[in-house]
Amino acid sequence: MMAHPVQHFPVGGRRAWLVWASAIAVYVLAVFHRTSLGVAGLQAAERFGISSAQLSTFTIVQLFVYAAMQLPVGALLDRFGSKRLLGVGLTLLTASQFAFAFVDSFAAALVCRVLLGMGDAMVFISVLRLAALWFSPRRTPMVTQLTGLLGQLGALAAAGPLAAALHAFGWTRSYAVASSLGVLTGILLVVVVKDSPYADHDRDELRLRAMARTLANAWRVPGTRLGLWSHFTSQFSANMFTMLWGFPFLLSGQGVTPLTASALLMLMTVTTMITSPVIGSLTMRFPFSRSTLVLAIVGLGMLMWTVVLALPGPAPVWVLALLVVAVAMGGPGSMIGFDLARTFNPPTRLGSASGIVNTGGFVATLMAVALVGVVLDRVAPAGPTAWDHDAFRLAMLVQYPVWALGIAQTLRYRRRARRAALEADPEAYAALRAGRPATFH
Repeated sequence: MMAHPVQHFPVGGRRAWLVWASAIAVYVLAVFHRTSLGVAGLQAAERFGISSAQLSTFTIVQLFVYAAMQLPVGALLDRFGSKRLLGVGLTLLTASQFAFAFVDSFAAALVCRVLLGMGDAMVFISVLRLAALWFSPRRTPMVTQLTGLLGQLGALAAAGPLAAALHAFGWTRSYAVASSLGVLTGILLVVVVKDSPYADHDRDELRLRAMARTLANAWRVPGTRLGLWSHFTSQFSANMFTMLWGFPFLLSGQGVTPLTASALLMLMTVTTMITSPVIGSLTMRFPFSRSTLVLAIVGLGMLMWTVVLALPGPAPVWVLALLVVAVAMGGPGSMIGFDLARTFNPPTRLGSASGIVNTGGFVATLMAVALVGVVLDRVAPAGPTAWDHDAFRLAMLVQYPVWALGIAQTLRYRRRARRAALEADPEAYAALRAGRPATFH
């Protein structure tokens, strides 16, 4: 008879919060590094002597590497655990940003962005897996939303302090000091974080040769693909805006001052932090309607983009403020995708399922960032100096086909996931409809 695993720490106890908080520090730093180029685009173009197309290549390459690594990282996470992958990811982030501070060629800078994408890919789903193992299923959705909320502190630091540091101290000093934060965070990771409150978790039964099977099993679950398309549809607009095109859109397309543009980007971060617990609470209260909540958030963002793009000239600042608030809600909205995957997968597949879900939003972001750049190159071939309201209005229209694809697939897999859940466990399905937590493994 198999003995029950030895539990060293209580689920949801003090140690659980310490582990999660230490992992969050790594995630905050990852978000900071991920979005740091969003406020340094003009300096990067000048430093490396590159065109607007080459500038967008930085973000495209970074996103491509991030998205491409989600599946293998998810499988590795199930094999090796969160602590090891967080350590490797933090090392890559720190090394890439330190090198980025000193390189002065486009090719070398691209290598740095590749390494940054690799490191970033290992962080978020590692933190989510810790949350799923250290907290009860009832509390996990709120902890997941808090993860996304606190991660936005990194974006806030990029939009504010980093932008100010670049202006005051220059490129090399700013990026070098920023990279050094990884050393302090690494110490916290080594000392505090444990993969599981149990002495011997189920993940230890997995072997490297089983990775492909684990991924395939997670992919076959309709709920996993519902999570993927929910993430795909809700996250990309906010990512596209904060990671590259938002600042130029506001300056060149809407004619606001750099100070106003920075304030609007910071408003996005504040909105994400405020709405995350609200969306997390709604996710817990209405588990059967989680995908409906995703679609409502996406619809609000589409509405505000339509208002802004329909105007014959630049929008008033208050309208732009409403736009960034609506777009920012897509960030916490995308977290619902991970909660959907958690509902339909056992703990031994959480890493793989989360990796699949996380691929969605970043593939969509990659598409949007690339398409905006392509349109800008066609309508304003002279480069950034030729970007204006009309050019950006045409370029931002590329979001609508991406939304249409995501909405259609979300509706498709919602039907499949609900049907599969009803067939697998009618009692759990009834509990879910009644607003109680349920899992379908």
